[in-house]
Amino acid sequence: MTGRYELFDTLRKHGGISGFTRTQESEHDFFDNGHSSASLSQALGLLVAWELQKRKGKVVAVIGDGALTGGMAFEALCHAGQLSKNLIVVLNDNQMSISPNNGSLSRYLSRLTMTRTYQSFRTRIDHLVDRIPNSERHLGKFISRVKRAFKGFLLSNNLFSDLGFEYVGPLDGHNIAEMEEVFKRVRNLSKPVVVHVRTIKGKGYSPAENDPATFHGIGPFQISDGTFEKFDTLSFTECFSRYLIRAAEKNPKIVAITAAMAKGTGLDAFSRRFPDRFFDVGIAEEHAVTFAGGLAAGGMLPVTAIYSTFMQRSVDQIIHDVALSSRPVLLCLDRAGVVPSDGETHQGLFDIALLRPVPGLTLLAPATARDLELCLDWALSAAKPVAIRYPKMSCPSENEAFSVPPEPGKGILVKVEELIPALASEGVEKKVLFVTTGGFYSESVQAVRALALEEIYADIYSLRFIKPLDEEGLIELAKKYRALVLVEDGVVTGGVAAYIQNLLLSHGIKHAGVKAFPDEFFAQGTRSEICEDALMSPRNLAEEAKRLLEERTE
Repeated sequence: MTGRYELFDTLRKHGGISGFTRTQESEHDFFDNGHSSASLSQALGLLVAWELQKRKGKVVAVIGDGALTGGMAFEALCHAGQLSKNLIVVLNDNQMSISPNNGSLSRYLSRLTMTRTYQSFRTRIDHLVDRIPNSERHLGKFISRVKRAFKGFLLSNNLFSDLGFEYVGPLDGHNIAEMEEVFKRVRNLSKPVVVHVRTIKGKGYSPAENDPATFHGIGPFQISDGTFEKFDTLSFTECFSRYLIRAAEKNPKIVAITAAMAKGTGLDAFSRRFPDRFFDVGIAEEHAVTFAGGLAAGGMLPVTAIYSTFMQRSVDQIIHDVALSSRPVLLCLDRAGVVPSDGETHQGLFDIALLRPVPGLTLLAPATARDLELCLDWALSAAKPVAIRYPKMSCPSENEAFSVPPEPGKGILVKVEELIPALASEGVEKKVLFVTTGGFYSESVQAVRALALEEIYADIYSLRFIKPLDEEGLIELAKKYRALVLVEDGVVTGGVAAYIQNLLLSHGIKHAGVKAFPDEFFAQGTRSEICEDALMSPRNLAEEAKRLLEERTE
């Protein structure tokens, strides 16, 4: 339907088509979307623009019941019901977002599905009236009143009707003939309409029907039975999940919050172990953070786990409802830095630049599983707002250096001899220091090993604390090396790497180069492919080190 069929085997691959709507892929895509709850606002703006230009026609906005839990959707509904008669909202109700839906809205929509009696009555009346010549002119007002009265009898409270919409549904979203008939009718209505359809997520493929949460954004899998490759390595998400359960067993004040992504953030295990201390607020990141602030004010220790790309939506709440009052809220930013497969809208490259300016907020970036556990342990006892960011990847090999408990501002120095034990007895001269955020520790290790093959030896300083920084310690450490490569898995503008470079320059240290992501949006691909596109691969890091060394010798 949208012209993508020939390219479908490239879905979510490097250089291929996106997993989300994308304007450059199809004339039917009006927006590049990846975040939920936005379609109603977008459709209403598009429609009003057309109306102001005297352009006729309807605009159809499709929104899921999970997306309807987002506050932005309600803001648009409140506006649209009074603004335009040419908006058709298709509410796709499958009782799922990323995870099964929770909360009052889900129960409300379930209650609306009990109104088939009204829809059956309405359909019969419509068919009967269609057979009467000039029925709309002679009987229009009477029929409208009859239907309104019957609707009021069967459905005394209907949110959509109260907001000014005509409500149609619920309909079987898999009955194409019925859907076509309904759309032909609602197209002729002179008021905004909500068409409520019920569907089954994964319809027609039993593994997806039986496990819709897993198949929400799955990678390659075996079509015959729905199995997919599993890896034995521990991911940062799994490490977080295991630690939090252990911590909650010891401390009854720990509660966990997520925004419709319990499985993705690893909190599904916590929800089974502590159902009374787990809260899935729906796709409502702003509410999740302010709710956490309220829990903290009441004496609890809230841990809010949300993907970095979605935490962007709650920056105002982080500033006003957490940091301003210095509430002890722990924000865990999963999928920080490079995010494979999901494309431009899901890269977690902006959280450092967004959160570093917030007064009173501590920001950490652990590099290994042990490092993450120690950072979490420190954060839960810090009695102030803390954000911890970690990538979507397997945890790198452990190093004894990361067993040191966190000390505010201090990073971790990993010497080349610890990475390449064969060098321990040679007393090599270290010329390069990689100063890196934890999410890019793995790439920095690869760069160190590549340089060692050319007999250029480098150490790594993992920042651990992005804010605050041990500025004096960094300055003194920088003086011991001939070149510093400041590596950050975030955008260069407003980032910590550029800040450190300016700090060093102010103290006469000019041999530091920045390697961070440029001001661009990066499409889907593997982690290594995205790093190559951004000139942030281990090879690029090693080349920057050699460039800086050459400048020192000229």
